[in-house]
Amino acid sequence: MPQQMDPGAARRTPEGGVEPESDFARVPDGFERLWTPHRMAYIEADKPEHDDNGACPFCAAQGKTDEEALIVHRGSTCFVILNLFPYNPGHLLICPNRHIPAYLDLTEEETAEFTALTKQTIRALKAASAPHGFNLGMNQGEVAGAGVAAHLHQHVVPRWAGDSNFLPIVGQTKALPVLLEDTRARLAEAWPQD
Repeated sequence: MPQQMDPGAARRTPEGGVEPESDFARVPDGFERLWTPHRMAYIEADKPEHDDNGACPFCAAQGKTDEEALIVHRGSTCFVILNLFPYNPGHLLICPNRHIPAYLDLTEEETAEFTALTKQTIRALKAASAPHGFNLGMNQGEVAGAGVAAHLHQHVVPRWAGDSNFLPIVGQTKALPVLLEDTRARLAEAWPQD
């Protein structure tokens, strides 16, 4: 349980630092804070935009066949591809064709198709595997958890009641009952026709 600060005094951290005095520092929220201003040098350091060999997996996928790249659908400005390291079977990514890092970099045309493909992806997943719910999300930047921070992508993760169990936590293993190739074929077949 977090220690509450005496409203009139700053609190010492285990490293000998002092937590700042402010009204916000006194609001209990269930978290312990470790104030480490010396880490700003690392946080503000420039990070590379590509992996070590300069390749972007989403750009590389566009030059392959749908089956080779695990692409489920190609639009005019964006495409839908299976995540190579899925959280659940049918974990899809919506990507613009252009190599851009941020949602704000999308053109109006790309934004419209990106949104339309999100809806189509959900419809295809519902038709192919009847999930009970979905997680949708974009991690903007490496610090926010983007594995490929230089190429924008949105995650669509189908969820089922009971799809999480002890295995990921205890065994650091995720059980996936369907092969990626089979999942791609099933979703491509279920893709909504305009």
